[in-house]
Amino acid sequence: MSFVRDLPSDPAADSSEARSALSIPLGSVLTIQRGYAARSRAPEDSCSPDEPGAIRLLWLKHLGRDGSIAELDRDADVWRTDVPSRYHLQAGDLLLSEIVTGRPKAVRVEQSDLPAAAVGSILVLRPTATVSTEHARLILALLRSEAVAGLARGGFGRARIAPRDLTALMLPTPDEALSTALEDLDTASQQMSKWSADASAVADLIFDTDVSLDSARRSVIQIGQLSRLRAEAAAQLDDPSYIIRTRMPYPVALRWRELEARLSTSDPGPAYDAVLEAAEVLLGYSALIAAALAHHAGIELASVAALRRRLAGGPGGPGLGEWVAILQEISGAKKRRGLASDHPLHEFGALLSKQEVDAARRRLSARRNDKAHGRTLDAVTLPSALEEAYDDLSILMAGSLFLADLHLIHVSSVMWDDFRGTAAVSFRRLVGDHPVVPTTTMEYPSNKIETGSLYLADRDRRLHLLRPFLTCEACETCRAWSTFHVDKVGGELTQKSLEHGHSYLYKADATVLQAAGLL
Repeated sequence: MSFVRDLPSDPAADSSEARSALSIPLGSVLTIQRGYAARSRAPEDSCSPDEPGAIRLLWLKHLGRDGSIAELDRDADVWRTDVPSRYHLQAGDLLLSEIVTGRPKAVRVEQSDLPAAAVGSILVLRPTATVSTEHARLILALLRSEAVAGLARGGFGRARIAPRDLTALMLPTPDEALSTALEDLDTASQQMSKWSADASAVADLIFDTDVSLDSARRSVIQIGQLSRLRAEAAAQLDDPSYIIRTRMPYPVALRWRELEARLSTSDPGPAYDAVLEAAEVLLGYSALIAAALAHHAGIELASVAALRRRLAGGPGGPGLGEWVAILQEISGAKKRRGLASDHPLHEFGALLSKQEVDAARRRLSARRNDKAHGRTLDAVTLPSALEEAYDDLSILMAGSLFLADLHLIHVSSVMWDDFRGTAAVSFRRLVGDHPVVPTTTMEYPSNKIETGSLYLADRDRRLHLLRPFLTCEACETCRAWSTFHVDKVGGELTQKSLEHGHSYLYKADATVLQAAGLL
């Protein structure tokens, strides 16, 4: 059993967001100039790069589709001393291919690329004011898009973008989170291109005339091992199960690993139970994080108030119904109004707003309810029920993959430096299906970080306290390091492990639960 799913999005919402993000006319922040019209590339018209005033000429061939400018080649590059100063490039200039075949080329000039001048069919876009690296990255992404390619006029091979058509082009507003995501994609693309080049270089050893075929064979096997390992590791990322085991939060990843172990046997009963338990832990973990984020954001949830009443007066603690109620309530945009657009609570709110995900959740909830009320499956229907439940869990997991970017961390120590205004925070990143992970350190601009507590680290490395909604310690029952939430058994306040379901008396300060609205 496996799953690869693309969940449907809301095209209207996507297009609305896109329109609101494009609100700056290009002509208001960038001037446009055609490149220098060099009359000759002849060696006799060029000079040495060491000559005073020498300027490197950049043609379209120097602009890479990966956003880079070709590295300096002292033998092949053309240098001139007669380039007018108005054509001298500056750090921060954006270069755009005027001739379009496919998508346009667009690069940003760095200080290391200078001195240089763009030549021929290259448009130079110069900022009229300081443009941050993050904002420039968004502008470059737009300039390389099909939307800009569509501005080109002329036949195939001769289509050109006119500067006047670019002036009115609406540019994206600064968005740090989106820019960071684009940077991650660029970095990944460049890294994979480097790996591809390394693999090709190893293959070329076979045809090296200076070595024997046997020697080349041994070299290819030895040196090529790293390339093979890279390819094997990268291929695993096409398997969503691998992503869940290695990138999802520890409670979710561990439950998935147990499920896979159960599925590998010939007994469908334990595997079916593991599917339902994994679904409840996924929803429970998500709901606990959402409740903690809402509490610290000052958002009152009726579902948390209902949970408080259950813990105060009922014989039992929270279950699947309570977790779903929290996620459903936070899915309403009205509850999240006023939060920054990059606040992680928006992603938890979107989880059950997807129709396919919520339908799968309802079917899994019904199965969990049937099991709790003794409506068992017979040996004939159990295999098909297992397959259907697994498919629904797969849909739920696919809709929850944003959790892989929101890391669960356990802070082990904090050292505040009052002069620098930063804290050295040592922590363990609880990602993947094993609790034994290395301790790492980061600087954080706050002295309010608690040693021993769990935090959610968002995409911008901001830390969000999870105590007392989610805590951690070595389990008294199995001695394994575990995460816990408050529970109630037989009228007594307890804490229950997400990883193993073990429960024992709550020993922490109950007044903290009252302060958080849980009691």
